[in-house]
Amino acid sequence: MNRSRSARSDRSNTAAGSDFLQLDAGEAPPGGIADWLALRLRGAIAEGLLPVGSRLPATRVLAADLRVSRGVVTEAYRRLAEDGHVAGRGRAGTVVVAVPPAVPEIPPGAPPYGRPPGAPPYGRPRPAARTPARSGGEAASPAGPFAGAPGDDVFEVMRALPARIDLSPGLPDLAAFPRAAWLRAERAVLAGLPSTGFGYGDPRGAPELRRAVANWLARNRGIRADPDEVLIVSGTAQALGLFARVLTARGLREVAVEDPGSLGARQHLLHWGLRTPPIPVDDDGVRADLLLARGAPAVLLTPAHQFPTGVVLSGARRRALMRWAGEGGLIIEDDYDAEHRYDRPPVPALRSVLPDRVWYAGSASKLLAPALRVGWVLVPREHHDDLVAAKRFADLGNAVLPQLVLARLMESGELERHLRFLRRRHRRRRDAMIGAIRAHLPGALVHGAAAGLHLTITFEHGPGDVELAAAALERGIKVHPLSWHAQRPGRPGLVLGYAASPPTAITEAIAVLGELLSPAPPRRAAPRWHHGLAFPEHGGLRNG
Repeated sequence: MNRSRSARSDRSNTAAGSDFLQLDAGEAPPGGIADWLALRLRGAIAEGLLPVGSRLPATRVLAADLRVSRGVVTEAYRRLAEDGHVAGRGRAGTVVVAVPPAVPEIPPGAPPYGRPPGAPPYGRPRPAARTPARSGGEAASPAGPFAGAPGDDVFEVMRALPARIDLSPGLPDLAAFPRAAWLRAERAVLAGLPSTGFGYGDPRGAPELRRAVANWLARNRGIRADPDEVLIVSGTAQALGLFARVLTARGLREVAVEDPGSLGARQHLLHWGLRTPPIPVDDDGVRADLLLARGAPAVLLTPAHQFPTGVVLSGARRRALMRWAGEGGLIIEDDYDAEHRYDRPPVPALRSVLPDRVWYAGSASKLLAPALRVGWVLVPREHHDDLVAAKRFADLGNAVLPQLVLARLMESGELERHLRFLRRRHRRRRDAMIGAIRAHLPGALVHGAAAGLHLTITFEHGPGDVELAAAALERGIKVHPLSWHAQRPGRPGLVLGYAASPPTAITEAIAVLGELLSPAPPRRAAPRWHHGLAFPEHGGLRNG
């Protein structure tokens, strides 16, 4: 039974409201009462109507006033608690403990990325999205993960959904995993491994892999590091969690993030109690001047290939960030997609030029496969022991055998050979996607195609990107709406991964997107150039 719908039906016959904030549950959309209530409470806290220290009504009292189930109110309170705005205080009830951070003004000339105009501001959930109307005129119901603001499990939900073609970003070509090379390395490791090697490992990571990673970073990322400085972790996700634990223990409460920027990374930081104010990104990378104006003590960056826009942090921005960090700022560098480049020269990691202020994280997930759950981090020396302690008490260290196999692949040159193979393969798929966009989405503007495993498109007309992604899923195509990864308003768009699909599938998927946006044959016009690639100029995509 849909409790929200039942409660709404009851309200049609009886007045349902509360003196508390003059809440009227009749304003809530069907099935979205918890979203609506959390939004209203968050707004009241931000506006000062509920100052820090004030107490919210008991869940059963407010539920009775609004004539909704107690679970609806409990869920709204839980979301505020996860955001860090309220906290349960036993018999004292639920108390406001923090005010949502203010949304920075969007300066003139800021890039048109982010959520569609009219979307709720930073920190507030998006109302339930609706897919475009079917031919019969009846609105389609929202598709699974697109029914409202993305939850903490949105990516697991997306991965579990069946689809003919998966264009999710961040998905490498799993079919290209070097099975034969891995088996050879595994046999060699097992043949030479003494019985003591099957015991508990060093929580810092196997010495062999720490040495191999130090050599890999020196060769490929310009980073000079002693193997004893390297800590092996279970991917970038765990790296962010360990960073957050160490930093919050030292009193840090806020890490600024790129906007648009990775929803997944932001979710991890929020989970560990850190605020994540957005700093706009333009064609030169993160706006260092706005970071300075914000006064945040730390920032999370993807400078080699920014997610999701794909821009590379410019030299001027790097210098500005170096000055900021030299004056006390802290940079967390997620070296995302750094090895996958096609039409531009390599750029060194920020860690290579300012090791004392950069917390660095890399991973084998995009080089080989996420299933390995192997990553590596480097932090300033004064924080190294704290990080090792956090890793020790998290899991006693990564599994040793996969570390030894990966170390052998790195040291033997097999990983470099595999990377060269992937670059050729990914370039062909990237080119196929660009050709399909030119043919089927002539009004789309493409961002970040020179490197990485995905590109981003933005468009001016048509449905919102959440609605478009939901409609695409109904046609068997998985894509990410750009607005998932943005906190500020902006043009709608899609984030499209190309590494895991063959060219024919990519072309078919883009054709479906073209049909959803423009059922009539697209108009042709002279191409224009953006980020070194030609795309037809168009007044915007037509929506039927």
